[in-house]
Amino acid sequence: QVRLVESGGGLVQAGGSLRLSCAASGRTFSSFAMAWFRRTPGKEREFVASVSGSGSTAYADSVKGRFTISRDGAKNTVSLQMNSLKPEDTTVYYCAAQVGSLVYNNWGQGTQVTVSS
Repeated sequence: QVRLVESGGGLVQAGGSLRLSCAASGRTFSSFAMAWFRRTPGKEREFVASVSGSGSTAYADSVKGRFTISRDGAKNTVSLQMNSLKPEDTTVYYCAAQVGSLVYNNWGQGTQVTVSS
């Protein structure tokens, strides 16, 4: 199992930026895919971005061009740089890891992002 701890959420005005970080511990970090998801109460969980062990990235259409995911193997962290934030980006963001599985099976506790208009 991998322990994931998110940080960096907060309140920002529309058009502003935030950087989320996720610290991983418990396993060799570089060997598994990492991702960010978000979930608003009453709605299904939404994929935001992912980065594979080899560094390949993928993004949801709704954030493409605004968000950037990256990983730092030396620090065992994965980050999500969020620029040009919109009120509709407001929700809880979760870090996830795909450990020995084809699905994301390790999750952080979530961090709140609020974008005011």
